[in-house]
Amino acid sequence: FIREVNEELRSDQIKGVWSRYGKIIIAAAVLIILGTAGYRGYEYWQSHNASQSGDRFLAALKLAGENKHDEALAALQALEQDGTGGYPVLARMRSAALLAETGDIAGAIAAFSAVGKESSAPEAMRDVASLRAAWLLIDTGSYEQVSAEAEVMTGDNHALRNSAREALGLSAYKADDMVRAKEWFQAIVDDAVAPRNVASRAQIMLDNIAASGKAP
Repeated sequence: FIREVNEELRSDQIKGVWSRYGKIIIAAAVLIILGTAGYRGYEYWQSHNASQSGDRFLAALKLAGENKHDEALAALQALEQDGTGGYPVLARMRSAALLAETGDIAGAIAAFSAVGKESSAPEAMRDVASLRAAWLLIDTGSYEQVSAEAEVMTGDNHALRNSAREALGLSAYKADDMVRAKEWFQAIVDDAVAPRNVASRAQIMLDNIAASGKAP
């Protein structure tokens, strides 16, 4: 009898709660369902578009590999405009590299430098772009121009520090600033984790500088 009474009371309480909050509960459930469906739809849309952008990027790379440079550049530039995910930035990087390969060094430097300053691009991508600009500037620009692209990456904790130091050292050497060149090459040699090939090149440059007698 007591159990039946308790069940009746619970039934009355549930009815009271439902009559008071039923519409709110239904609305909340509908919102959760719609939100989940919308999120899954967005995920599908993103995945579908990213897949399309990936296919377009690969198609542009194939054109570049076939030396169809104008067509490849056009395809990459279109992807820059309406691609999704990381493909627009990748397209800009590949476009810049293609400009360098076809002899448009000034255009390539400008393109790489622009990616390096693009705040919406991943930091690693920006650093690689700036470093590519710096290396292209060794032959065509001043030490100050190389420094503007690369010196920010020469800190002890930066992953690209030794490539940046090498670019700066070569630029200083080209400008006949042997004192500054020696500083950069010595920084590479003194870095215990510098890649062996980079450290070897730096040591060769230090030997050349010592032979020149232009730096103490």
